[in-house]
Amino acid sequence: MIAFIDERETVRTVYESWFAREGASSIGLSPLDFQVWLDTISESDAEALEAVIIGQVPAIEGLPHKIRRKGRAATIAIVEGRSLEETLTAFRAGVDDVVRKPVHARELMARIDAILQRKVAERSAVNHCRVFAGGGDPAIGGVPLSLPRRERRILEYLARNEGRRVSKTQLFNTVYGMFDNNVNESIVESHVSKLRKKLRNAIGYDPIDSKRFLGYLLQFRPAAVDAVNDQPRSAPRGLPGHSYDLGAIEPASVAD
Repeated sequence: MIAFIDERETVRTVYESWFAREGASSIGLSPLDFQVWLDTISESDAEALEAVIIGQVPAIEGLPHKIRRKGRAATIAIVEGRSLEETLTAFRAGVDDVVRKPVHARELMARIDAILQRKVAERSAVNHCRVFAGGGDPAIGGVPLSLPRRERRILEYLARNEGRRVSKTQLFNTVYGMFDNNVNESIVESHVSKLRKKLRNAIGYDPIDSKRFLGYLLQFRPAAVDAVNDQPRSAPRGLPGHSYDLGAIEPASVAD
């Protein structure tokens, strides 16, 4: 989920609408409401917060570091003009990136994914299953695996947390947002079940481990490597031996 902070309610509403059209859950908050919310947010909710976009606020100093202490959310500041000092102030405050208005929600999402990918530790396994951030379908052995938007978002979140167990609540908050009371949290189980079946059919095994009350764990098996030239062997579609890679940002135009 993406949080957008700005003093102006109309601006918050516009960005919420833009993110919704791009298939991303978001919440717009005033600077004061965000501070209160951040102080009371649970660990589970903090993990589901992918990014905080900082618009017009009274003071940015200290805010990015406070956000970072709560979780791993990317922080992006939006500056109004081409003032070098304003940009430098934002970077000195500790944000991950600075963009100037006007900026499209799709560009913000691409920047968020790029920041989160840089925060993912390098994997030693050979990449045969590639999970593309920014809404693109994953590729299994180079072959695209078509997924509905919500299943893609779940896979992206699980991939970012590979090796760590995440709860159903975290997945729900990522896909639907923390404040959506119109959808039951149990819908996540249906999305994950469909995703597991498709991954199993594509790579020959189920990479998602689920345990009652503990949540979900993504673990791709290491790919086979040619011992002669130390290069990954091309694994046929449907065979085991795939890992994932979050190292590519590719814009997607897939309609669900």
